[in-house]
Amino acid sequence: MAHNKSFLIAVDFDGTIVENKYPKIGEPITFAFETLKKLQEAGHRLILWTYRYGKELDDAVKFCEKHGIVFYAVNQSFPEEVFDPRVSRKINADIFIDDRNIGGLLGWGETYHHIMNEEPEHLKPTKKKGLFSFFK
Repeated sequence: MAHNKSFLIAVDFDGTIVENKYPKIGEPITFAFETLKKLQEAGHRLILWTYRYGKELDDAVKFCEKHGIVFYAVNQSFPEEVFDPRVSRKINADIFIDDRNIGGLLGWGETYHHIMNEEPEHLKPTKKKGLFSFFK
C-alpha cells in the first residue's frame, strides 16, 4: 500500500552507508547514496545516527555532503535539540536503518521499496497472538 506520509528516518553510517572501516571511512555501499537521495526527494527527513563523534563525525558528515546528502539532524532527533545528560539518547525516528538490525541490513533497493510502498511494520495493525504462537 503506497502512502503519502513522510517519515523521520535514522540512518547509521559505518556498515550501513559505507563499508565498516571505523575509524576510517569505508567505500560507499552500493546504492546507499542513491537511495538516500530518492528518500529525501520523496519528502522523508534523514538523521545521521552514528557512534562517531568529534572529528570522525565531522568527516562522516562531510563525506555524505560530498555525495549529495545533507541530513536533517546529526545524532539528535531534530536540529535544535540540546543534549541533556539526564535524558536518554535514543533518537526519535519512525524508521531506523542499521546494519546491526536482527537479520542484518536489507539491500538498499529493498529498503527503498519497503519505505516507499509499505507502512513501516510498527505502524501496521497487528493480530494478537498467544504467548506460545512464537514457538510454533
